Amino acid sequence: MRGAQYSLRRHGSQPPHASPRMHGHHILCTFVIILCTCALHRWAGSVTTAGPPYRIVSARPSPALRPGVIAGPPGTRPAMEQDATFRRRRGMAAGTRAAADAARQEGAGGARGTVTQRLIADHLVEGTMEPGGEIGLRIDQTLTQDATGTLVMQELEALGLDRVRTEASVQYVDHNILQADERNAEDHAFLRSAAHRFGVWYSKPGNGVSHPVHMQHFGRPGATLAGSDSHTCAAGSMGMFAVGTGGLEVALAMSGRPLRLRMPEIWGIRLTGALPAWVSAKDVVLEMLRRHGVKGAVNRVLEYHGPGLAALSAMDRHVIANMGAELGATTTVFPADEAVRDFLRDEGREDDFTPLTADPDARYDRVDEIDLSSLEPLIARPTSPGNVVPVREVAGEEVHQAVIGSSANPGLRDFAVAAAIVRGRQTGAGVSLDVNPTSREILQDLTRSGAVLDLITAGARIHQAGCLGCIGMGQAPAVGRNSLRTFPRNFPGRSGTEEDAVWLCSPETATASALTGVITDPRDWAARTGAQPPEAGAMRRAAHNTAMLEPPPPPAEAARVELVRGPGVSALPDLDPMPDTVRGPVLLKVGDDVSTDEISPAGAKALPFRSHIPRLAAFTFTRIDPEYPHRATDREEDGEHLVVGGDNYGQGSSREHAAITPRYLGLRAVIAKSYARIHWQNLANFGVLALEFMDPADYDRIQQDDELVIEGVRAALAPTAEPCLTARNTTRDEEYRLRHRLPPHRRAAVLAGGVIPALAAHEARETDA
Repeated sequence: MRGAQYSLRRHGSQPPHASPRMHGHHILCTFVIILCTCALHRWAGSVTTAGPPYRIVSARPSPALRPGVIAGPPGTRPAMEQDATFRRRRGMAAGTRAAADAARQEGAGGARGTVTQRLIADHLVEGTMEPGGEIGLRIDQTLTQDATGTLVMQELEALGLDRVRTEASVQYVDHNILQADERNAEDHAFLRSAAHRFGVWYSKPGNGVSHPVHMQHFGRPGATLAGSDSHTCAAGSMGMFAVGTGGLEVALAMSGRPLRLRMPEIWGIRLTGALPAWVSAKDVVLEMLRRHGVKGAVNRVLEYHGPGLAALSAMDRHVIANMGAELGATTTVFPADEAVRDFLRDEGREDDFTPLTADPDARYDRVDEIDLSSLEPLIARPTSPGNVVPVREVAGEEVHQAVIGSSANPGLRDFAVAAAIVRGRQTGAGVSLDVNPTSREILQDLTRSGAVLDLITAGARIHQAGCLGCIGMGQAPAVGRNSLRTFPRNFPGRSGTEEDAVWLCSPETATASALTGVITDPRDWAARTGAQPPEAGAMRRAAHNTAMLEPPPPPAEAARVELVRGPGVSALPDLDPMPDTVRGPVLLKVGDDVSTDEISPAGAKALPFRSHIPRLAAFTFTRIDPEYPHRATDREEDGEHLVVGGDNYGQGSSREHAAITPRYLGLRAVIAKSYARIHWQNLANFGVLALEFMDPADYDRIQQDDELVIEGVRAALAPTAEPCLTARNTTRDEEYRLRHRLPPHRRAAVLAGGVIPALAAHEARETDA
């Protein structure tokens, strides 16, 4: 019907058993609910120092949804705009603006006048903006997805929260939409009931991937967003401070408590020039990974600026911001400029636009520069996003699968480019071209434009809108057969195939390679076929579909909602306090860059058990050592154990399962060279002590099964104590100096056995007093 909207011009199994440990969990949850309710209300009050608790739980996701204001009856949008609480959440009160400006000038080390500073200062409620120190931020919005959201909803229940205290909180169902049996469907029913109970928007299965859908309907410049998904940082593409973090951190933010994190350095990346033909935004972030690797931006914010931004759309920026997570960044930030205004206008939300740009003389803690015109098509080899080379360097490698989609290439342009390339052609023999639309709206636009017909005719397989193969839920490749994907990650086994060979690239490279049957630089394909690049400027959004977003019911109705808990939803496990002496074997020793996918696997086999910790624990570390769960379970009578890791331990996904399931199996402490940010937080949240070698060479002196003893742990976790400990290796008669980096509130959590036990203990002390 709208074929002219895009064109390609021609030149001429069942898991092993894990024994249950849920002793007294119902009593624990009841106890926590009673003890924590008052504390949570007090913390919410510390954030909202004036006026009543926040009641607005709906942003303005689109014109069709604007009547759904929960502070009053339907159709009362003016009441929302007049509500002082809502205005305070939308922007700082005038009386505090000067203080925020002063904070921007005084903080962030050598940085000055940046977008990141403005966003942080406008939401700063704890700490100072000095890199390395801990800060607390007021959170405007949250997002959860179904792979992590079930635990978040259980945590809200355990915390005794009545209703979220954010501007908007949204529960998406996008990861586990492959319903091979009843488990995923039961989890969806639980999530829907919990969303209704706690005042959360609910995005139905098939509505799309959380990050682009949130950007379409809820995101707004100047806001903060916390998400229980590591790629939440994608929303930085529209001038938000968006942070992926563990589910418990998100649950606490939903309760009105500040999000605490280390104040990052601000890394300014200046973009100049314009992208050449057949090079796109994916190649920009792959260039960053080529230069800096998967830990080059740990505890840093990547802020893009410069004249090269002018030719990048909001969705191009989404591609770049999304994979900032693969660099280890706290988040990525772009300015809110005309490209963001255009995006919001296309979504019918132009009145949500607020300009937000850096000062002309802005300074950054670190700097880098990319001349976009110098870039070429790039590709990340198996099995790391940081293993980046030019496509021409690996051209000719046989291809058996190409997949277009995921939050790392979610825009209409990304799919329309693929459709334009394959129009009138057929995919190569033996190649499966899979297309995963990222939102229901984009699928509608692709259908109206004729792109879907072009893809189907060329042999593509069209799937429902969701994450699918990106999280290993279907589309698993054959062993050792090359799969080219526009995804953000290619960690070993993440695809669902243990011995996979997944490459990461742009839609242009993936589609050209699907046609030729070998890895192909799209420039070389175009030269051979006489094709010219698609006209991206004509690819404009048209569909606006809000029918699959369910608004939260009014408070009185929500209070009557009962949680629909199927047999696959277990209670949270008991977490006992940290002993003064940690003693046990090194049950596992791993190398550098171990991902949370390797600690707690995703995929169609494991993810259906994500709501049942005893069953999910049976998969822990099995991609590294299939016997780890059995060996840990066999030690149940003997107590805890330790794990030793290299650099960047726990990179990748935000899933807190990677902390909970090892803890459930008896893990007390991890000793590593360094940690990925989110996993380090998750370990503390569930009572696992994260220690670092003071001398990294000591890593090589410890072997698996060595017996270690660490004494004086509780003293070293006192609020003002020196963060130093000594591990004694009784097997080798050696000692190793260790340290932790826990601020006082995380020390308290580890001592108590986790955040939730710490809250219960705190309230019990106050009650006794």
